[in-house]
Amino acid sequence: MKPTTPKPMTAEMERAYEACCKCLDANRLKTLLCALTDIHSPTGATRAASEFMVQHLNQMGLPSKYMGMNDISGNVLGELKGAGTGATLLLYAPIDTHLEGDDSDLPWAGPTQEVDMRPEAKLVDDWVYGLGSSNPKAMVATLTEVANAVVDSGIEFKGNLNIAFADGGMPVNVPSRDNAGMSNGIEHLLNRGLAPDFCIIMKPWIWVYHEEPGMGWFKITVHGTLGYAGVPRGTPGFRSSIVPAAELITNLEAWLQEYTQRNTSGVVRPDGWISALRSGWPDRPAFPSAATEIFFDVRINPRTSPAEVKAQFAEFMRSFCMEHPDTQVDWEMYGSVPGGTTDPDNWIVQSARRGWERVEEKAYSDPDLLGGQTDGAAIRRLGIPTARLGWPWPAENSPERVAEGLGGMGATYVPDLMPCARKILYALVDTLMRDRQEVVAPEV
Repeated sequence: MKPTTPKPMTAEMERAYEACCKCLDANRLKTLLCALTDIHSPTGATRAASEFMVQHLNQMGLPSKYMGMNDISGNVLGELKGAGTGATLLLYAPIDTHLEGDDSDLPWAGPTQEVDMRPEAKLVDDWVYGLGSSNPKAMVATLTEVANAVVDSGIEFKGNLNIAFADGGMPVNVPSRDNAGMSNGIEHLLNRGLAPDFCIIMKPWIWVYHEEPGMGWFKITVHGTLGYAGVPRGTPGFRSSIVPAAELITNLEAWLQEYTQRNTSGVVRPDGWISALRSGWPDRPAFPSAATEIFFDVRINPRTSPAEVKAQFAEFMRSFCMEHPDTQVDWEMYGSVPGGTTDPDNWIVQSARRGWERVEEKAYSDPDLLGGQTDGAAIRRLGIPTARLGWPWPAENSPERVAEGLGGMGATYVPDLMPCARKILYALVDTLMRDRQEVVAPEV
């Protein structure tokens, strides 16, 4: 990785940055985070949380409005206007949570509903627990605190500061709620007047990322015949769909790991995981199912198209079918989101790295490879240079028991967020206190 491009701030900018940092208030952030965590906002039903944030931003002095998508869901858009001679920078985070927060999550999210899976806040010292309290609501609260510090400091920007929070940020599809998910909220905003020069998206991991993967969703159906538990194995005319599916799963798991190695490049490691199985009737176990379905998600490098991933998987399936001619299968790609990338030499990426180096007090180094998919990919694909900034995740040494796996999505240690806030503030001052032509490369 090349060294970060140096670009010293003026004395006026340094004073502005220090003034903003002094206005950061961890307790104020924690209070907002608790209040927001108490408002349930599953994907496709974020109206209450978004309207709450619109009111909060307006009360703190940042003009904002609610951008509805339907009766139960909508997004937040705020703007703090500058002198009119600078660029426009968007601070962005999604606002929807990955689980429903009720009994429908069980047992698939775990055997019990731990404190980090409930749509209600629990405060333990500097820890905030509750569904989505870390991802996405800690991001919403931190970006709001950054903007609040700017307002409280009284500094004046040449450019405009946009702040936005949108539904649909989770990598899900909810048919019952207008097929919400897969970045539908941020695309709604960007198609309705939100037009920034740059974007900073806040998501977990402490590094600065200039690119993020997309994702491909696949469904495989293994075909057999309807059977009956009272007949012996080898009965003519009966073929199990479940037993051949088990062998296919073993082969698929090996292929997914090969796929990751083959398609890793840049800072993206596109992992893939088998996520769901479906077959038969639990209330009719005497009748083996004629079909078994396998679902998996594979991440897509920005330098690899969904069509290329589809072709790679097709080759795997052809090979499997040749080796297992008696197994009848078909498959489809039922979801696809391309990855997105920004030139690492772009102003906003380099500015974010300068802020990272300022706060961390060391030179920026190669980041951990990334597999997490966010709205940042969609924002970049629409031509907006974007840097992703975050904090150490998941938080360690929690005093409360949290769910296994991704329990960190509902457990936040507030002091971990404050260095990230200072990094983002640096990029704000560095970008918005300069003339637009200094930071935005002219189009060729």
